[in-house]
Amino acid sequence: MTYPDAATFDTLPKLLRLHAREHAHEVAMREKDFGIWRSLSWADCLVRTRAITLGLDALGVQPGHVVALIGDNRPDWVMGELAAHALRAMTLGIYRDALDDEVAYLIAHADAEVVLAEDEEQVDKLLGLGERIPTVRHIVFSDPRGMRKYADPRLLALSELVARGERAHAADAARFDRLVDATDGAEVAILCTTSGTTARPKLAMLTSAALIRHVHAYLGADPKSDADEYVSVLPLPWIMEQIYALGFALVSRMKVNFVEEPETMMADFREIAPTFVLFAPRLWEAIAADVRARMMDASPLKRKLFDLGMKAGLAALDCGRRSHVADQLLLRSLRDRLGFTRLTSAATGGAALGPETFRFFLALGVPLRQLYGQTELLGAYTLHRPGEVDFDSVGVPFNDQVEVQVVDPDPNGVGEIITRHPNMFSGYFRAADDASDIRDGWLFTGDAGYMKDGRLVVIDRIKDIATTSGGERFSPQYIENKLKFSPYVAEAVILGHQRPHLAAMICIRFPIVAKWAEKSRIAFTTYSDLAAKPEVYDVLKQEVEQVNAALPPASRIRKFLLLYKELDADDEELTRTRKVRRSVISRKYADIIEAIYSGAERIPVDTTIRLQDGGSQRIRTVLRVVDLGAGAAVRREAA
Repeated sequence: MTYPDAATFDTLPKLLRLHAREHAHEVAMREKDFGIWRSLSWADCLVRTRAITLGLDALGVQPGHVVALIGDNRPDWVMGELAAHALRAMTLGIYRDALDDEVAYLIAHADAEVVLAEDEEQVDKLLGLGERIPTVRHIVFSDPRGMRKYADPRLLALSELVARGERAHAADAARFDRLVDATDGAEVAILCTTSGTTARPKLAMLTSAALIRHVHAYLGADPKSDADEYVSVLPLPWIMEQIYALGFALVSRMKVNFVEEPETMMADFREIAPTFVLFAPRLWEAIAADVRARMMDASPLKRKLFDLGMKAGLAALDCGRRSHVADQLLLRSLRDRLGFTRLTSAATGGAALGPETFRFFLALGVPLRQLYGQTELLGAYTLHRPGEVDFDSVGVPFNDQVEVQVVDPDPNGVGEIITRHPNMFSGYFRAADDASDIRDGWLFTGDAGYMKDGRLVVIDRIKDIATTSGGERFSPQYIENKLKFSPYVAEAVILGHQRPHLAAMICIRFPIVAKWAEKSRIAFTTYSDLAAKPEVYDVLKQEVEQVNAALPPASRIRKFLLLYKELDADDEELTRTRKVRRSVISRKYADIIEAIYSGAERIPVDTTIRLQDGGSQRIRTVLRVVDLGAGAAVRREAA
């Protein structure tokens, strides 16, 4: 497929206008609302984007201003972002589940003057910040439900903003085109939050031209067209969803579909049956766990067929082919149930995906490939080529313009990954002196890896690679991913740096363990109560021992416990893209970690946790430390 010239159409509003002129009635996006899919053509998108643009123009949005957006993935988010770009303003996406402190920091740091908020929940959050966001002059809300009780003068319904824009267009029909013509691809258009694994997220400044050129490079490695369908489920503030829902859509005319609610995501996904998908590793893990959990409720015959089908599929995968028998027996119907029937391209990125989970989906017939990148480098820049998928690497660079090196390697060739290409970010917003990661045009990623037959292998964050007190090096992330292949494990944190042996703090996958407990007639009340059950410990012990059997002796888990709560981004234990914040874990659970290594068999806990509704709950329980013994895993392996 031929894509629009990146030099001529160097901003997203220019691309929108082009497609509205040349493909006016072609479907650009769909949104499910009240159970019905509603289609928007390119012409529809232009008309609404134009109205929002002129409405924001009437509010006084100027070049260089910042417009923030917060809410679920919706067409109005995309069109609101394009409208801000048409005014040469910058956009800042904020995760919908961000806590008050994080929202206040981002808005204040960016001096955002207008916030496009989806609904009452987000408006409540913004109004509650009071004087902490003094620059905000207007809060534009999409969903009017529950809004009549507010009297804040900053509030404005999106419907009213659109009406103002339509009146402005009627008064000056050429105004929008003049604004779009004035857009400049060299100007910063997007402020994209970094993952913030160690501190406050930074705001990477991205220009439209860099994003569009990088999308062209990506499409060279994984082509898309107007025949492709995509379901937008990744959070829109994340760089990869910016690349797909805006970049891919506006360069290749790939159709973007928006689910009704997060709770209906997989059902809506199946109805669309997209041709392309990118899920974060946590979602791939959750889907694989859910499939195996459903088998627990299946009849003995279905469980037998599942086991035979997966065994045949994995055996064929190891021989570099697909199993026709397994496909007919199981895999085709399973792909259909998951909505994967039409997939021609699937990817995982944002963090490492365990090889067991990777193998599971490849055996299932999902064309899954690993990608790798950073926000500062416009997201992904390496990808497995079709037919060249392996479980160790993240593939090869998109093209010759993407340079990847490993510097300061150790005797095993492992060093820091550094990258540069022509479409990098323009620096961090209001942090001119904070560019220590950029040296001579190279981004020092902070990731450890090595090159293998021209492919990049990523091991872990450099700061996270650990060494036992005996001098044995290990990657916590690698072991954690192996544990999370278990349907019973939602999260795991591997300990052991400068300690005599490895230990694990494990969070159970509550829905699946709860289902197992009900079938086993084990009574329980809460997550904490279930995680403390001896029977649950017995099940998890088997899972840990199974992982240990596949690890070298020095990397085996000696002790483990089941944590009394799930790790949560709201508690700063995970980033918004579900990466573990190890420094927070080490500090927050320091007493528990010390007790594990002091030889304690039982650890009393009396603490209070925050609930999602804003309330709190006191938890008093006792954590049991399971000691697998120095030779337990070896004996199991031998057996």
